[in-house]
Amino acid sequence: MELVPAKQILSAWADNNNWFGINYNMNIYKGCCHGCIYCDSRSECYQIKDFDIVRAKANAIEILNSELKSKRKKGVVGTGAMSDPYNPLEAKYKFTRSALELINRYNFGMGIATKSDLITRDIDILNDIKSHSPVLIKITITTADDNLSKKIEPNVAVSSKRFEAINKLSSQGIFTGVLLMPVLPFIEDSDENILKIIRLAKENGAKFIYPAFGVTLRQNQREHFFNKLDENFYGLTEKYIKEYGFSYECRSKRASKLWELFKTECDKAKILYKMEDIIAGYKKDYEVKQISFF
Repeated sequence: MELVPAKQILSAWADNNNWFGINYNMNIYKGCCHGCIYCDSRSECYQIKDFDIVRAKANAIEILNSELKSKRKKGVVGTGAMSDPYNPLEAKYKFTRSALELINRYNFGMGIATKSDLITRDIDILNDIKSHSPVLIKITITTADDNLSKKIEPNVAVSSKRFEAINKLSSQGIFTGVLLMPVLPFIEDSDENILKIIRLAKENGAKFIYPAFGVTLRQNQREHFFNKLDENFYGLTEKYIKEYGFSYECRSKRASKLWELFKTECDKAKILYKMEDIIAGYKKDYEVKQISFF
């Protein structure tokens, strides 16, 4: 494991954050080896050299301990925005687990985004955090087909394993759902795929699904994405260029129809999909406890 210098682990406080109500962001690792062909974190603007190599931030746990201890405002700490906190090296080094232990000790909440079923290892600590603060788990699933997920996200747990992780987390009362993004045009934007994801989410106890029917492409990430399309989906690069040119946002041409189908089916399944409802859902019990206390 290579260590890279770090002066800070937590971001500054964000009040009323409309992205899942996260108040602080935390990244213990830099880079990711999951190999997802669509990952925007590969873009040059984030300045992560050799993105496919995972590195840990030196003294991250010691720095985090100091930062949490000194924070005047309690809140929800988010992780997984730039690199997956449950990359394969986490199984050995347990940096994410150590961070969760500190977050629990100092009574902060936790929001995690991951594609790895390794997260189920830490159900015990997540339950401890849940006893005093909000916990939100977002499992990214973009296809219900394991064979397709192996092409799009080659070095991570297949979709069926991620649904199993949702089941294990939800069965413990941990507020867990699906991050359905990106939905790749011409590959994943079919009625069949969306309907199957909703059905499997419901069967495995997911509380919410938050979608984006399209993909963003910029800088070197576009080149990487097109190279992977050439390897696995012959002819699709030309289709993307014809349809979108070199636009940053490549919204599925079926997005409006998919959104209507998605809303209808989620309503039937009683699955949340609006951001404000998801935030209210996972913070509700915590707010009730605070009101009761005072």
